[in-house]
Amino acid sequence: MKSIAINGTLRTDLGKKATKEVRKQGLVPCVIYGEKRNENGDPVAIHFLVDEKQINKVVYSPNIYLVNIDIEGTAYQAVVKEIQFHSVKDNVIHMDFYEVNATKPIVMAVPIAPEGLAEGVRAGGKLVTMVRKLKVRASVDAIPEKLTIDVTKLGLGKSIKCGDLSFEGLELVTPKEVVVVTVKMTRAALGAAAAAAAAAKK
Repeated sequence: MKSIAINGTLRTDLGKKATKEVRKQGLVPCVIYGEKRNENGDPVAIHFLVDEKQINKVVYSPNIYLVNIDIEGTAYQAVVKEIQFHSVKDNVIHMDFYEVNATKPIVMAVPIAPEGLAEGVRAGGKLVTMVRKLKVRASVDAIPEKLTIDVTKLGLGKSIKCGDLSFEGLELVTPKEVVVVTVKMTRAALGAAAAAAAAAKK
């Protein structure tokens, strides 16, 4: 998995007015959660601010990242947990990070990468990707940049579900019944099938 570095500053004023002001300055409010717990057993949150340009490098990318965060000299390694976008402008208005521990597994959504020319596509069908990412559980150093899926033998009207897949060193968390990729019939494929059926009857 690729890594990327961002720098942040601690945030002390968490009020709505202060939040609105920092966003006007091009800063994104962020929170990082780790294994630390308070006396009530709740995760301890570290609130900080990051320049929007740095955040965009993490968000608007096809890659997933291990994020090295420097908050006023204190270093954290984390992954993105949640992103909130503005309902109209679609820019990032808040991000949650989760601090990783090299000795403990984490759950992360990893992009899929179909590979090969499906039999159904050669027959005139269209390969359709139903989900862009699958959730996996593994130690952070075992999580790949992408999950390669061989679709070569996928025929017309056939699908690959999450339960059909396995990857060494990874536990798939996405439900088994979720369809990952499928080859849909096209008009051309239907026409060819009809023609072949008609020819067979002669």
